[in-house]
Amino acid sequence: MKQKTGLKIGVLTFHSCINYGSYWQAKCLVEALQSLGHKATILNHNSGSINIAEWKCAYLPTLPTPIPAADIPLYRKKIRLFFDAFDSLPLSKPFPINHPEEMEQYDLVLIGSDEVWNFSHPWYAGYPLFFGEGVRAERIISYAASFGNYPAILGIEQQWTEYLYNLDLISVRDENSRALIQSSLNIEPEVVLDPCLQFPINVEEQHHSTWQKPYLGLYGHNFSEMFKQEVRKWATKQELPIISIGYRNDWADEQYIVAGPNDFAHFIKNAKAIATNFFHGCVFSLRYAKPFVCETSSYRSTKIEDLLNKIGGHQHLMTEESSSSAFDNCLGAPLDGGILERIEKLRKRSTEFLKRALDHKEQKVA
Repeated sequence: MKQKTGLKIGVLTFHSCINYGSYWQAKCLVEALQSLGHKATILNHNSGSINIAEWKCAYLPTLPTPIPAADIPLYRKKIRLFFDAFDSLPLSKPFPINHPEEMEQYDLVLIGSDEVWNFSHPWYAGYPLFFGEGVRAERIISYAASFGNYPAILGIEQQWTEYLYNLDLISVRDENSRALIQSSLNIEPEVVLDPCLQFPINVEEQHHSTWQKPYLGLYGHNFSEMFKQEVRKWATKQELPIISIGYRNDWADEQYIVAGPNDFAHFIKNAKAIATNFFHGCVFSLRYAKPFVCETSSYRSTKIEDLLNKIGGHQHLMTEESSSSAFDNCLGAPLDGGILERIEKLRKRSTEFLKRALDHKEQKVA
């Protein structure tokens, strides 16, 4: 139900990362707020040093696996597609990340839908802005915020807890983040879905020759040998080509490196099945009800395992002990209806919480 008078809302997140998940969770959240009748934009914070770090990573995304020289122009084109996508987002006036006093005034700012509190992030860690410090808004809440791979056992230092106590409301997207908030602030935050699972994914119409044939979609890089062998075995048995999106994987049949955010969404939607070691590879597989298998990496294990536990899909997580039949069962059969039912329940609960928060019906943190 729409508000009588829409709020002026700013979404504070990692909106300019060369990363499919970061782009889509920002887009999904801001469009959902607009659909509720609010004047929502993404806060366009800027930093030269962060931009350089982000672009360097985008040019060399598969390290420690080296990048063939021939791939550098392809990654450059991929980056350009992201720049074009960023330009299409509803952005605020730009302001320096260390000078939030230069941002516009808002009725409400939502912090989150990404690892905005990850103290281990290689270039975004430790910016007070993402903890609400200096944000110009009457109310500040976090929505689907995460500490990423920063473990709950380490706790939160006092400087950051003081910032978090000043928020009006806190919600997170994973158990690790919930445990950090609960133990450090002694409050119980709401756990909500990632915006890509919670809200519609609005993609531009697209016709691409790749989507006209059956294929197994591959998303990620630096997979284990076991995972490669089992996925290859299954695809060969099904006579499906393996197509890798966004990154080079030499064991795939085709490389589709030059792919923007819209390409990514269409790619997952049209695949017969998905193999991934990325969090949003799992999220988009679930969003489009695709059969999938995944494995974890040290950087992504926390959020992948939490997601699969939350929706009752841990059987899709493959380990060194996983059998060929486990791959067959997860890639060859439709996604379990019980998983989709649990996602729908979580979606309704998350949306109800967001509407209550927007309606000022939630209590301040402290």
